[in-house]
Amino acid sequence: MRSAEKYTRMLVPLDGSELAEGVLPYARAFAGRLGLDMTLLHVCSAQECELVEVHRDYIGRVAEMVRHQTAQDRGKAGIPPGGGAAGVQAELTIGHPAEEIIRYADEKDFDLIVMATHGRSGIGRWALGSVAEKVLRASKVPVLLVRVGVAEKVACEEWPGRTILVPLDGSPLAESVLPHVITLAKQGGAELVDIVLLAVCEPMISPPFSPVAVATPESVEADLVRCKQIGESYLAAIGERLRAGGLRVRSEVLVGKAADAIVDYASSTPSALIAMATHGRSGLSRWVYGSVASKILLGASRPVFMVRPQ
Repeated sequence: MRSAEKYTRMLVPLDGSELAEGVLPYARAFAGRLGLDMTLLHVCSAQECELVEVHRDYIGRVAEMVRHQTAQDRGKAGIPPGGGAAGVQAELTIGHPAEEIIRYADEKDFDLIVMATHGRSGIGRWALGSVAEKVLRASKVPVLLVRVGVAEKVACEEWPGRTILVPLDGSPLAESVLPHVITLAKQGGAELVDIVLLAVCEPMISPPFSPVAVATPESVEADLVRCKQIGESYLAAIGERLRAGGLRVRSEVLVGKAADAIVDYASSTPSALIAMATHGRSGLSRWVYGSVASKILLGASRPVFMVRPQ
């Protein structure tokens, strides 16, 4: 994983569908708030080479639309024309979508990939959901995934990350997202961003036909109390380090199934961004972080900023 000291260049893959283009308001918001250059990438398969000019015209038109909308965003925010403006570029490549996205992002040294988690194209004819999954598994840089069709509408001045939710399971792998969270908060204006550290305590349940004593209400409650105490102490230590860097931080220990509790909390938090690592086995909450991350991606209506630890 590359350094998270500063984000400067963002890659936005599009497959030609309106669903995939639903990610554009979030990409514009990121570019506006973080001052990022944006490149829109459209991948043309080998079978479609005879229509390459159609594809080139498509991505060029979308880029021009985004430039116009970005200028409007900046005007609403009171930013003078051309004052530190981030650029919007259009690029077309030929090949397999996931492979081309990864290759292009790596060769051109992008800091971030922003894409929808589903959407089937009219021009490109590839399922963006499966492509997004492949990109996430192979990307050397963070991937911001947006479930198009369920996420709230955004405005440049309101997003990204009025609130950044950071689920942690007590493992160093899960904590590998923290440098990126720090960068997002500081680059977007630390005084405007609330970082919420989340831990989850899952109620103790004895397995069926277990030879050990069945959990009683008293033992379940005692286990939750211990878990909450451990979680609060752990998150307090993380929060203290982040606050020392000038960030606004608070913490919450949730109770329930990890993915469900995180999704429910995120759903009740307006203008939130979930930032997490894609795997890591917990010591604190006793859940496998990879499967939890997958469930959150499937269930969360908020954008998810994913980091794949090495």
